Amino acid sequence: MAEFDLIIRGGTVVTASDTTQCDVGIRNGKVVALADSLEDGAEIIDASGKLVLPGGIDSHCHIDQPGSHGVESADDFESGSISAACGGTTTIIPFAAQYRGQSLRAVVDDYHTRAKGKAVIDYAFHLIISDPSDQVLGQDLPALIREGHTSFKVYMTYDALKLDDSQMLKVLTTARREGAMVMVHAENHDVISWLSEQLVAAGHVEPKYHAVSHAAPAEREATHRAITFAEIIDLPMLIVHVSAREAIDEIAKARQKGLRIHGETCPQYLFLTADDLDRPGFEGAKYICSPPPRDAANQDFVWRGIETGTLDVFSSDHAPYRFDDPEGKKNQGENAPFTKVPNGVPGIEIRLPMLFSEGVGKQRISLNQFVAITATNPAKIYGLYPRKGTIAVGADADIAIWDPDKPVTISIDMLHDNLDYTPYEGREITGYPILTLSRGEVVWDGKDPKGNPGRGQFLECDLPNPPQTGGPAIHGVHHATE
Repeated sequence: MAEFDLIIRGGTVVTASDTTQCDVGIRNGKVVALADSLEDGAEIIDASGKLVLPGGIDSHCHIDQPGSHGVESADDFESGSISAACGGTTTIIPFAAQYRGQSLRAVVDDYHTRAKGKAVIDYAFHLIISDPSDQVLGQDLPALIREGHTSFKVYMTYDALKLDDSQMLKVLTTARREGAMVMVHAENHDVISWLSEQLVAAGHVEPKYHAVSHAAPAEREATHRAITFAEIIDLPMLIVHVSAREAIDEIAKARQKGLRIHGETCPQYLFLTADDLDRPGFEGAKYICSPPPRDAANQDFVWRGIETGTLDVFSSDHAPYRFDDPEGKKNQGENAPFTKVPNGVPGIEIRLPMLFSEGVGKQRISLNQFVAITATNPAKIYGLYPRKGTIAVGADADIAIWDPDKPVTISIDMLHDNLDYTPYEGREITGYPILTLSRGEVVWDGKDPKGNPGRGQFLECDLPNPPQTGGPAIHGVHHATE
């Protein structure tokens, strides 16, 4: 019997901290050896001249998530996970979304049912909390956190999901007590609603006005408010899909104060602009997402946020709504006002290649930074490290082998999701994963998806933060009582 099930030979192995030319030995789905030269492998993969990277972790994507008002997700766990794997991603963390009046436990049970037997790569769940009742905060949420659902998202906007400030504080207090990580969609709901009403009343209903209604100051204000809550309660927090310089500045200031605030951004804020929403007819609806893409100058600030580490997670925020579909973007018809168009853009498969091409290829970020923000950081933040997010002895053999010089023209025809468009159609990039391994098994061979649906495993996440008993350590209280 061979010592190793598989040896990846001669590649350049990259982690968040190191770059080394070595062989990787894999046995029983795990990395068991890293050495200059390994022999006795049942199978050998020649990675000479190629990069050997940890499989990506897409820690913010929407897969088979029940919508509202007749809007349906085009991707289930089979198509969504296949698409992710073909883009070099080996772990996805989508959302079990609670809407008001729903049992959180029932929502999670339903989501497990949706995933079971379909995923080709491993997955965890974030929760979405929109109805923080005494039952949820006192019983359901603590129990689910202890069962491995150790992160959850809250919204400061959207009628069906938003929490008021009091609810936010209660939820954050629960997170602190239980050791969970909170993700926040930070936009000021009242500002957006008021601007939308003014625009619609004036007859400004085209898709481009979505970007006007979701003004950058509304993102800045909500980001500041969310960080203030995190400071008062004294807990870590992650601000999702950061789009604007103003919000980035708020995160940077919080970091300078020593607060544990993480920032996430997405492909749409590096590669799209508000001008895309101003395309002829209803075409601009393809690019409606919240927050919206800003202007070209703002893209440079997002890049700078990545370069400096202020934005330390890069996710897709994949929202699989088909364009030419009455259950998707055209749910309310082709003449629907921007307020009635489902929010979100797809991107689960091209997340890594686009960042690689424009970031690493154009020397905006190093290979190590690329690995950090696409794999290692999310693994650490969400309680999956070191099992996921790195190439190290004992880690799962979740690995993507990249050809850094491979030219690719992005087209919907080459992608493996169930969408009928990509917002990046025709974009030319350089560098692409040519082989993806999930726990040592090939799930993408550079030409075709591999791996049977259902082989993906649910991941129980560790607590990302130490539980804190005794209630919030409110800043300044101990000074006031001394």
